[in-house]
Amino acid sequence: MFIHLGGDTVVRSKDVIVILDYHMKQSSKITRQFLQEAEQTGRIILLGNEQSKSFVITKDKVYCSPISSLTLKRRANFLESR
Repeated sequence: MFIHLGGDTVVRSKDVIVILDYHMKQSSKITRQFLQEAEQTGRIILLGNEQSKSFVITKDKVYCSPISSLTLKRRANFLESR
């Protein structure tokens, strides 16, 4: 199954490690370090021209999505319940 992250981007639901609210980037030192490293290595993908509302972390990439983390989590749960 797939989750639509915004724009033209979809990922396989089984590839998603975690979905975080965008404001979580300031919640802990470890999260900030992880995101800084992802940015330095070119693994952050910005989706669309709108302000980012969530991070979707997969094994290889970190997507900044304009869709709220709550909406993405609902989509993921909907797909899993099928």
